Amino acid sequence: MSFQQFGLHPDLLEAVHHLSYHEPTPIQQQAIPVALTGRDLIGCAQTGTGKTAAFALPILNKLHPGRGGKIRALILTPTRELAAQINEVFQSLAAHTKIYTAAVYGGVGSPPQARALRLGTDVIVATPGRLLDHLTNGVGRFDALEFLVLDEADRMLDMGFLPDVKRIIARLPQRRQTMMFSATMPKEILQLSHQILQDPANIQIGRQAAPAEGVSQSAYPVAQHLKADLLVALLEVIETERGAAGNMESVLIFARTKVRTERLAHALKQGGFDAALIHGDRTQGQRLAALEGFRNGRYRILVATDIAARGIDVDGISHVINFDVPVTPEDYVHRIGRTARAKAVGEALTLVAPGEESFLAAIQQLIKTKIPRQTVPDFDYSRVFLPRPEGQGRRKKRSEFRGSNGRANSGHRGRTRRGAGRPAFA
Repeated sequence: MSFQQFGLHPDLLEAVHHLSYHEPTPIQQQAIPVALTGRDLIGCAQTGTGKTAAFALPILNKLHPGRGGKIRALILTPTRELAAQINEVFQSLAAHTKIYTAAVYGGVGSPPQARALRLGTDVIVATPGRLLDHLTNGVGRFDALEFLVLDEADRMLDMGFLPDVKRIIARLPQRRQTMMFSATMPKEILQLSHQILQDPANIQIGRQAAPAEGVSQSAYPVAQHLKADLLVALLEVIETERGAAGNMESVLIFARTKVRTERLAHALKQGGFDAALIHGDRTQGQRLAALEGFRNGRYRILVATDIAARGIDVDGISHVINFDVPVTPEDYVHRIGRTARAKAVGEALTLVAPGEESFLAAIQQLIKTKIPRQTVPDFDYSRVFLPRPEGQGRRKKRSEFRGSNGRANSGHRGRTRRGAGRPAFA
């Protein structure tokens, strides 16, 4: 199937060609024809399956050529990174039209965003909190709105944005086309869909909450206080086993809290690995710099909290490492969905402390798969926690992390770190 078969405007097809979109993904094949008819829809698909273009192309096709002066489409999404990325997709697809788009989110100055709202930019991509701030201040009119999209709806629920979303929707005209996209559909989101969608088409691609087929999963049991040491040992093995294939591009590591990401990034630096860092307390400039450095290869490792799990759109992530086992099983799927995208292959490694076994069991029940347990050869799993003397246990800093395409349990017995008594991650 080709994009030409959808009957899209030639200006959009030219942009599609320039972006090297060769053929529609499954969610695009099903969602675009429905959206073009004007019908409401619910789209449920794994992350990285092309959901943004699935709603952007039908919206742009209807808005073409763009008349200016009125906000005609609103896309709500949970994080700044997602808002920026969705806006970039809209801008790229609208490159040969007169349709204007703008992103509205926190962490940056609000005057340019207020100006875009006052001018009636055709497409507004916004996070709920910042948009509601503008609306409360009397900035932004949506009386001409034709399209509303809730993207990553379940993540907005998890992050506590659902009340803000409802307040925003209450200010919108009832006659509009509404589309909801999400990786999972918890009952609260289904209830919201019943309230704001009219006779929606339901589109689900693949088994709900299932990892991509190309992901190789493994679990590494380890005491909590040894996690940082084991992580460094894993990275060393991954680095050494790069081999002739050399397809190691980047490693994404998830920790549970902002504090733990900071401590983990520090521990990695002590272990000789430079890592970028992203969490909710970082400034927008720091977050964008970290993502850009990760995307362009300046940093081979990115440490992140779950808030960024769906805000990272980077091709070629070969390894996702769960430093902490996610408490919610669906979050595991979201995390590891950052690798093995677009039919590629990747590895998902999870460090499991004794107190996290119940979380791992819930994940295995959700994905209906028993995750194999692995160990790192020569790693001392029996070492007790001892505070590290000041100035000891440091390695020479590396300028760049090199990775591998191999598994850490493949029997390699090269450089593995025994541990130098780093502070425990409690």
